[in-house]
Amino acid sequence: MPRQDGVQFSVSWINERNTWAEHRAYSFVRRPRVWPGGGDREQAERMAREPQPSIERTAARQRRWSGPALWSRGFRPFFLAAGLWAIIAIVVWPFVFIGAIALPTRFAAVDWHVHEMLFGYGAAVIAGFLLTAVPNWTGRLPVAGYPLMALAAIWVAGRVAVMVSGSIGWAAAAVVDCAFLVALAALIAREVVEGKATRNLKVAAVVLVLAGANVGFHVEAAMLGTAAVSIRAGLAGIVFLILLIGGRVVPSFTHNWLARQGVAERPVPLNRADAAVMVLSGVALIAWIVEAPWFVAAPLLVAGGIGNFWRLARWQGVRTFGDRLVLVLHAGFFFVALGFLFASAQAFRPDLVTAAAAVHVWAIGGIGTMTLAMMTRVTLGHSGRVLVASPGTQAVYAAVLIAATARVGLEFLPAYTIELLFVAAAGWVAAFVGFVILYWSALTERPPF
Repeated sequence: MPRQDGVQFSVSWINERNTWAEHRAYSFVRRPRVWPGGGDREQAERMAREPQPSIERTAARQRRWSGPALWSRGFRPFFLAAGLWAIIAIVVWPFVFIGAIALPTRFAAVDWHVHEMLFGYGAAVIAGFLLTAVPNWTGRLPVAGYPLMALAAIWVAGRVAVMVSGSIGWAAAAVVDCAFLVALAALIAREVVEGKATRNLKVAAVVLVLAGANVGFHVEAAMLGTAAVSIRAGLAGIVFLILLIGGRVVPSFTHNWLARQGVAERPVPLNRADAAVMVLSGVALIAWIVEAPWFVAAPLLVAGGIGNFWRLARWQGVRTFGDRLVLVLHAGFFFVALGFLFASAQAFRPDLVTAAAAVHVWAIGGIGTMTLAMMTRVTLGHSGRVLVASPGTQAVYAAVLIAATARVGLEFLPAYTIELLFVAAAGWVAAFVGFVILYWSALTERPPF
């Protein structure tokens, strides 16, 4: 089995064409770093003494699920569901916005739209990624088969409940819809505890925060008629999750690609400075959620944006133009950092920058780009495909960037609101139609090995 500094790395089944370091990026367990200049020798020696499951044994265990491939790993049903829901929800949205369609939901049209993007689409992508990463953290069997079907059914039920909440009432819709993220957080917590990977409980905690924001959405909308605070909390929770997970995978994947190209310059390893920026970003997001006074929120958000641009600058993104799968990760993180600056500008000069502009820099530019980047990469890597962005995949990335530009742009060109809204919707739908078509077989068929 391949070794690094005397350490035998634990993996779940993996395409032999993927590098060991690439696969390790999905793990958030502290392990010896393989960055230039050496790693943690004491920890390496300790881990080398610990028994690790072999590839053969792990692969054999995974094949215990002999049913349809769709239910063999968490990324398969949830990435597919996320792609389909991203299409459906945005196809109808412009017509709802202009009043041509009335949805049977109890919530305001804008609240329904934002909710389904955050707690519908966003939650599905998070579930798909985390359910795929958890076995790598723990060495345990992946959640598959009937338990995975049950979790997916809860997610679908939530989409239906929110849609027909005008008939069943907000309380019933809340119970059904909120069950998904609560169940997901509990499942992740159980897996990492039983797998003795408790360092990763922080990820379950972030999912639980998202679940709390979803509960708050239903209560706030029922009591006040709108859910502005809970929407900001949900968006901030996903942004923070990207800062946490993206801060691991972006430099790791970049390092691997640069190493294969023989490039001497490599991303700077994660260190305490990254942790300090994360804390600062969290404080800034909280100030934004509660709408702190501008003289408090604006400086914090500027600092958060600059801090995350600084992190991104250390990851050598300018050297990754030869690999679009890596480059798009940098693009997604760029938009997340940019969102802090837009939010700061909105807090300081709301007459010049609208709240919707900042929200959509984060939501479409950051979350949309980063989630598509991870869905394509994870699907390729875990389905036996070569890790290369095909021309179709690159077109998917371009379409979501067009959607982000058009949607943010309409906030500054109000005379073209309807036109740019439809351009943004068309770009978003095109991106996800492309994703579903290009990755359907990879998500629904077993890998060729």
